[in-house]
Amino acid sequence: MRFRLKAFAIHIGASACALAVLLGILYLGWYRWPGWYVTNFLHVMSILVGVDVTMGPLFTLLIANPRKPRRDLARDVGVIVTLQVVALAYGIVTLWGGRPLYYAYSQREMETVAASQVPASEAELARQRNPDFAPHWYRLPRLVYASLPAGAPPTASGLDVTQMPRYFKSLSQGGSALRADLKKVDDQFIFTPAEKRLLKERMVQRGLAVDQPDTLFMIGRDRPVLVVLDPKSLRLQAIIRAN
Repeated sequence: MRFRLKAFAIHIGASACALAVLLGILYLGWYRWPGWYVTNFLHVMSILVGVDVTMGPLFTLLIANPRKPRRDLARDVGVIVTLQVVALAYGIVTLWGGRPLYYAYSQREMETVAASQVPASEAELARQRNPDFAPHWYRLPRLVYASLPAGAPPTASGLDVTQMPRYFKSLSQGGSALRADLKKVDDQFIFTPAEKRLLKERMVQRGLAVDQPDTLFMIGRDRPVLVVLDPKSLRLQAIIRAN
């Protein structure tokens, strides 16, 4: 039994370390608040933890036997590790493609734009025409203003302007269009009365005014989050969850 437990401990320690490093890089880079809340990060992470940190070491606990020939034991552990690596690679690729690159204001609300939502052709056009806002692997999430310029033809490709970074600008350039969409918390229809009370409490705790139009909402995976902007400069002041 001691042999099994030792093998289990080594396996779970190595698995946890590998997963923690990879998830930590993704979290610190792209999935910091509100990234983990408005995407599938927690769902995919729970699957990875279940497969790589739970199931893999448990299988090792079951097959580890000091009387088993070392060659057979190495083969069995190798099969388990291979399955773990495949599952880990799939999960990391999924998270990489789903990483938020932009929080884009277009009309009335902020939208999360994941890397996988920007077609390669649009990414290339952005690198040519709007390099400051073009998507690159090293780019961290940014708040942007997404709007077709005056006189631009309607998009014939079926793409939304939030998927076309060649048209992105800094959020402050939203100007009067953005200010016109700012509302008081009480006027945000998407939140329940209980959520509005909680949001106002959290705004007060942060020293933010609750009696002026300075908020948008951003759709989250479970519930929307409140985006608070400075009405004058249009700089981000806070992103607050309603639960």
